[in-house]
Amino acid sequence: MNLGKLFMLQSELDAHIEAEHPRKEGESRHKEKVLALLVELGELANETRCFKYWSNKPASEKAVILEEFSDGLHFLLSIGLENNIEELKIKPIKKETLTEQFIGLYNVFTILHIHFSPEVYSEAWSAYIGLADMLGFTWKEIEQAYLAKNQKNHDRQDGGY
Repeated sequence: MNLGKLFMLQSELDAHIEAEHPRKEGESRHKEKVLALLVELGELANETRCFKYWSNKPASEKAVILEEFSDGLHFLLSIGLENNIEELKIKPIKKETLTEQFIGLYNVFTILHIHFSPEVYSEAWSAYIGLADMLGFTWKEIEQAYLAKNQKNHDRQDGGY
């Protein structure tokens, strides 16, 4: 897993976004990024349909779920950059079910807002990578999806998004 490459690409995207949408002096965007991460996690959960016990409709196609995963990855990387994280200790954390995994992720992502620390950030990564494993994604698939969405996000900024 080459996170250094993804952090570098995210740094470039964040700079592109900052150029298009400058901050006010002293403004932090940490809370907005955490909320965006939580929203993306909800969109991802919705595509898996893991919690929809009332429905027989199947989960979305793997490519759709992978793109939603990539959206969350963008914000998770950006939060690390916003907080000057340079090193991670990742050991995949997996719960017994996808529903439990999503709830655990909501909890740790919320803690990123309430009490950010490098340890909590590493735990968030560990749980997110655990989710990727539970969803059957390889690191190569994740990286390819990230690269494609990263380019789409640059294109959106160029188009006045």
